[in-house]
Formats: sequence, structure tokens, C-alpha cells
Amino acid sequence: MKAAGLGVEDLTVAAGARLLVREVSLTASSGEVVGLVGPNGSGKSSLLRAVYRVLRPDAGRVLVDGADAWSLPARRLARTMAAVVQEPGAGLDLTVREVVAMGRTPHKRLLDGDTADDARLVASSLALVGAAELADRPFDRLSGGERQRVLIARALAQQPALIVLDEPTNHLDVRHQLEVLGILRRLPATVLVALHDLNLAAYYCDRLYVLKDGRVAASGPPREVLTVRLLAEVYGVAGEVVLHPRTGAPHVTFLPEETAPGTQGSPESGPLPR
Repeated sequence: MKAAGLGVEDLTVAAGARLLVREVSLTASSGEVVGLVGPNGSGKSSLLRAVYRVLRPDAGRVLVDGADAWSLPARRLARTMAAVVQEPGAGLDLTVREVVAMGRTPHKRLLDGDTADDARLVASSLALVGAAELADRPFDRLSGGERQRVLIARALAQQPALIVLDEPTNHLDVRHQLEVLGILRRLPATVLVALHDLNLAAYYCDRLYVLKDGRVAASGPPREVLTVRLLAEVYGVAGEVVLHPRTGAPHVTFLPEETAPGTQGSPESGPLPR
């Protein structure tokens, strides 16, 4: 299966009178890794929930290869899109192997059993995320980081053309953060991923969408998006942004003892630097 294109058109999501997502549009072309970044409460998770069909939009559309995701049969969509959410899934009374095998369900008919090919795919998915040794462990006895890796393995076993992830590096140590994002970078799939760490987003994502108060505040390649001005206006913090001499990616250094230029209390009142 080739990677699927994703389009979000003028998406609005509300909770009562409160707008969580406000007329957001974004695209992820086939094979791209697109990052969602922004402060807490900016709408990242709500936007992703609308994409993977948990939170119905109040307006706008989600298109997967041009088809309205909310109009597709659930089984057909599940053969194309996989989601890794923030909830760790504790309480599943299954082994790790059984949890990962759930990723094969959209590709089976009712009452179909697991095949040797399924077993090999489950094993390889666990190995990819460094969790092969967990296969026979009870899922609900794993640490948060171990559960996260297993849920990513389940998504890989689904063999999706589009994978949507909400903070997949939460609970992971640095090595596993890099390994998981490296896997996503190499997948023959389109990836939409919400991340808190701007430096990880800058290195692994082709393009970024920055959300603030439910709206897109900036979008484009990381080199264009991550600026001193953006740190001040969106995050309200001071920092420096330079191109890393070895990776070539933008690298953000926060300056916690300084006041963000242009914010209240800042000694600087002139134009913000880029």
C-alpha cells in the first residue's frame, strides 16, 4: 500500500460554546512527516481526534486520499489509517503480543484466526520499537514508556498508509524517543504527529503546523517556522534559534532567565527578531 495523502479543510471543533479548533486547514502529502506543535491547550489533540474520527467536527472536512474520512466505512478507514493516542491503554487484560496482534484486525474477516504471516509481522513490529522481550508480558503491568512502545508497535502491525500520533514520545527515554521517531521517518506511510519537543520536531518533520488558541499561527518547513519571534508570540518565552552545525536542522535554546521580547514586562519594545 502506498502512503495516503491527508487534507484538513477549514476544520472547526467545539465543546459547548468553547472552540477547540478554529477553521484549521493543513495538508500532508504522500510520504511526508508533518508535525503539530504548540503550547498546551492549543488544540493539537482535538485536531488529531477529529482526524482519526473520535471527535466529530462541527465544520470542515478531513480527507484521506481525497475521500471524506467521516463518510468512509470504519473498517475501510482502519485499513488505511492507524492512530496512537495519549491514553496509555492500561486495563487491557491481554499479553503484549495479543495487543499488537489487534493491529491486524482491520485486514481480517469475522472469525479469521491469526496466520503465520500475522505472527511474523507482530514480532517484527515489536522488534522495531525495541519491545520484543515484552511479548509475553501482561500489557497492564507495563510501565508507561513500555506501553507506549507497544501501542506504536500495534499501529505498525496495522501497516497503515497514514499514521496519526499524539505525543508518541511521552514517557519514553531519550534513546527510545529517537528510535521511535526514526522509525516513523522511515515508514512507507504519511505521518501526522503532535510533539512538544521543538528540536525533535525540527529534526524529524518535513513541515510544521504551529497551533495557538485553536488556530494555525505558522506553517512551513522547520527552518522557516521556528524563529525567535514565534517562541515569543506563541510560547511567550525567550530563546535562540540556530542551525545546528552537524544536523543542519534548527536548534532551539530557551533562555529561562530572560523575558521574551515583545511580551509584557520585556525591556525591549522594538520589533521582534526573526
